[in-house]
Amino acid sequence: MSTATASVSTHILDTSAGRPAEAVAVHLSARSGREADWQALGGSATDGDGRCRDLPALPEGTTHVRLDFAVEPYFAHQQADAQQDAPANRDSGAGAFFPEVAITFAVVPGEHYHVPLLLSPFGYSVYRGS
Repeated sequence: MSTATASVSTHILDTSAGRPAEAVAVHLSARSGREADWQALGGSATDGDGRCRDLPALPEGTTHVRLDFAVEPYFAHQQADAQQDAPANRDSGAGAFFPEVAITFAVVPGEHYHVPLLLSPFGYSVYRGS
């Protein structure tokens, strides 16, 4: 990868369970300028450590990146597992409150951006990690 290109990585921690969120689909898009159209670059899924280790490279000229996290299937699976052990005590029978999370951020060439997602059934937060 050229040093003139920014790079991106991410991981997800399920703060309600106190562990990494496995098998969450993550899609990466990029654009070169505020007015440019988004270009879908591909995606991956989180591994057992909650990390996407194979996100696509960003094209030269990228100024904005969007990570789309498909969290609804993850929470549906978590809820199904919990119901096998004991009746659900969540008040949300409709699934995840946020069925997807889209994070958009600006990048500059040559920088690496690690963007962790801290996730729970009713909220999330993100930050620029290292």
